[in-house]
Amino acid sequence: MDFSAVSSALKAIGELTQEVTSLWGVDEQVEGLASELRWMQSFLKVADARKVDHEVIRSSVVEIRELAYDAEDVIEMFALKVASKRKGGFSNCIKRSACFLKEGYLLHQIKSEIEKITARIEALTRQLKTYDVSKLGVDGEGPSSSTERREARRPYPHVMDDNVVGLDKDIEKLVSVLVHEESECKVLSICGMGGLGKTTLAKKIYRQSQVVGHFEHLAWAFVSQNCQIRKIWEDILSDLNILTEVDKKMKVEKLAEKLSSFLEENKCLVILDDIWNTKAWDSLKPAFSARETKSKILLTSRNKEIVAHADKNGFLYELQELDYNQSWELFQKIAFPQSNSPVGSILITFCANKNTIKPGVSMSWERTWHCVGLPLAIIILGGILATKYPSLTEWLKVSANVKSYLNNDKGEVLRDVLALSYDDLPPYLRPCFLYLSHFPEDYEIPADRLIQLWVAEGIVSSKQEEGDEGQIAEDVAEGYLLELAERCMIQVRERDIATLKIRSFQMHDLMRDVCLSKAKQQKFLYIADQSNACQLSTIGRGRRVSVHKSFWIQCIKSPHLRSILFFDKFAPGEEMAKVLPLTARSYLENHCPESLNLLVWFVLLLFVTKMRGIWKYMFNNFNFLRVLDYEGGGVAGCKLPNDIRKLIHLRFLRLRDLHFLSLKLPSSLGNLRCLQSLDLRIEIIVWRSVHVPNVLWRMQKLRHLYLPKRCSPKTKLKLGTLRSLQTLVNFNTKSCYIKDLINMTNIRELEIRGPFNIEDFNTEELGKNPLIVQSKYLHSLSIINYEEGIDPRHLAHLLSSCDSISKLSLDAEIRRLPEYHYLSSNLAYIKLRRCMLEEDPMPTLAKLPYLSMLELHEEAFIGKEMFCCGQAFAKLESLSLMELDFLEEWKVSEGDMPCLRRLEIGNCRQLKKLPDGLRFIATLQELKIESMPKTFKDKVEEGGEDFCKVQHVPSIIFQNCEG
Repeated sequence: MDFSAVSSALKAIGELTQEVTSLWGVDEQVEGLASELRWMQSFLKVADARKVDHEVIRSSVVEIRELAYDAEDVIEMFALKVASKRKGGFSNCIKRSACFLKEGYLLHQIKSEIEKITARIEALTRQLKTYDVSKLGVDGEGPSSSTERREARRPYPHVMDDNVVGLDKDIEKLVSVLVHEESECKVLSICGMGGLGKTTLAKKIYRQSQVVGHFEHLAWAFVSQNCQIRKIWEDILSDLNILTEVDKKMKVEKLAEKLSSFLEENKCLVILDDIWNTKAWDSLKPAFSARETKSKILLTSRNKEIVAHADKNGFLYELQELDYNQSWELFQKIAFPQSNSPVGSILITFCANKNTIKPGVSMSWERTWHCVGLPLAIIILGGILATKYPSLTEWLKVSANVKSYLNNDKGEVLRDVLALSYDDLPPYLRPCFLYLSHFPEDYEIPADRLIQLWVAEGIVSSKQEEGDEGQIAEDVAEGYLLELAERCMIQVRERDIATLKIRSFQMHDLMRDVCLSKAKQQKFLYIADQSNACQLSTIGRGRRVSVHKSFWIQCIKSPHLRSILFFDKFAPGEEMAKVLPLTARSYLENHCPESLNLLVWFVLLLFVTKMRGIWKYMFNNFNFLRVLDYEGGGVAGCKLPNDIRKLIHLRFLRLRDLHFLSLKLPSSLGNLRCLQSLDLRIEIIVWRSVHVPNVLWRMQKLRHLYLPKRCSPKTKLKLGTLRSLQTLVNFNTKSCYIKDLINMTNIRELEIRGPFNIEDFNTEELGKNPLIVQSKYLHSLSIINYEEGIDPRHLAHLLSSCDSISKLSLDAEIRRLPEYHYLSSNLAYIKLRRCMLEEDPMPTLAKLPYLSMLELHEEAFIGKEMFCCGQAFAKLESLSLMELDFLEEWKVSEGDMPCLRRLEIGNCRQLKKLPDGLRFIATLQELKIESMPKTFKDKVEEGGEDFCKVQHVPSIIFQNCEG
């Protein structure tokens, strides 16, 4: 059951009664509405707790959600329009009859709307009470919500581990074919049904040291059912580090030629994941047409015919199901987070020993965890049971109920387990999971963006009924995301280096199918593209639309829309070509406006008119929008219209990478008082800088603010009122006031881009300068300045007030690293780039007690000698030295870096040899040598004079080295 909509409406009512002491004659209606909503909430909880699966109740869930949304809309309209009038002096307004009549009419309207919604809820309530409601016992607040969640969070090893079982022989066989120089095979294919682990196997191969060392370049692209040729080729070129801005504008045929030429001239491995049919291969083939090449293509597919179609000498590898023992091994890794505990031992015995329980139950349970050898099904089922650990009772319940889900057919078993994973979700996780249906297939979902969307839509809030009142909404949402990972319903792709929190993830396509099916069934959202644009006029009261392929937004006729997410260009490509030809776009992007000829201006006028129509339609017809999110970028017109002021309910506005002609944003942005997340990282086609009006200070609910990378000289923003701000990106002292940082006591992530200077700085007595940051929550600080250096004294003073940060990134010329006592002792990750440090930074950095990852890149240090000595870097696990052009000698003493696992040295062309101290680092697992001279490579290879220093390292990779 979806409680989030009702909870969000009740929260809106609660906030209204707190903020507005007198409800001006609608207090009785508001309280009646709240009472009915509380009953609905109670009903849903009891029905869910008792697993009531009545058809009427299922169909009523959608209606309850719609009623709750309507209630929230009208209550918020009251708060934003009427209450604001009162603060502005409503008592004076009533002296003027016209104003009095206007306000009176508005109040009458709101009162009438509340009564209508209450009547609809009462009618639904009467209907539900005729269906065994009394039997359900819904006469109070329902079951204690504290029982719905685990009381304490526990570690889940399977969330961190790479859960691979039974693939060693598969990896060995495929790697041998890939690196075989004389083989005529250019295309290899891993085939098998969905859920067998084809992508997992491909990723293991992709990371194999033998493969990485053999090929000069590696690239990966997701193909999926919706084969987007241009995107796939651009993804490959990006992985090969040869994608330019010019490439993004060239014709797709030219893109294919460039890729084909590169693959012919270089030894590359390209993995095309999840290619569906021969038609998809034929569309991609022009980029892989090179005949005389050492490059190879590895496909994953459910279709065995593709490899022979692509290459007559192609190699087909059919992946097999796991056997009994392999299935048990994988199941154990997932299901038993603490197998060495007494309860864990009982559960293992329960699963493995047929003599401990009834034969019938044992056979059913054995078939359950075996899941006919399908890794995905085993992982999902293990994830479900891991969340119920260590309750033997709960496990027995799963064993008793699982028969109704599982069939003998392999495909059916997988589908049934996936369905079980959704049905087993607690109520608070279901809307979170359904929200993932917004994202396209194989899309890598950024965790921070998703969390902000959840919070903006009211799916997650800080005032959770499950006992999380002490946490802010983002922390609660982060916990929910981890729970989905614990249940193996999402696949973690990237983690935060310092905290190991999830940074991005994907969904398996079969799990996404379940998500889409449930979302469609519950009318949770509509997926829109050009193929179904004509149907969007019939969605009626649809609340959410996700645009996967651009179309004219005027097709949507739903005035109650709450969110629109765009994953493609602002406007349809073929229509854009009609309105703004490629020649005009190219001319515009490369010339000053004064030099534009009359024809280009005419074409431009047509384009601007067309784009303005799109914006105005949205702003005038979707007044209840909470979320407006642009992902695909693209040219979006002359400027953002002033009509945006009408979106007073907006919580989330993301305009990232949209291209405008005008350099000025409208001051009417200041009317969006409810905004929580605002991303203004837009692009200006000609001038390249953006003027942001000084109105952001009005948005006092802002939690996440992303300013443009380059603001115009006229921009000067007051941000001191934004006390709820958690994320601030692209702050600088030229367009903002440094003193405003003091008031941001909840700031967690701060990125400074551009000038950073402290006014009236006391250079004689640094301690007498006022603190810059007073947030105890700040964990990440990043400074980027390409144009000018930063005074090291100013930097030292800033760092002295950031005593809680765990991540520090400096990409600016500072010449001298601040002394150790200015640095936070909590630092776990440091990246220095272009710092031009003249003194060896190692003695200072070595003292940091928790530093686990250090990256020194691109002239971070310009000295010739670097030393690690005296038990340095006690916790360091990863060290990267890249493009240190002047480094000649690096020394490491015995006892230094005792925990180092990964070392990367790249393009340090003056470095003569590896340090002798590496021989003493027993923990070193991987050494990567990249873009180094032949003389250096020869020393490190077996037989070379430096090989004895690293012969104990299991993985030594050479990439792009000379010779």
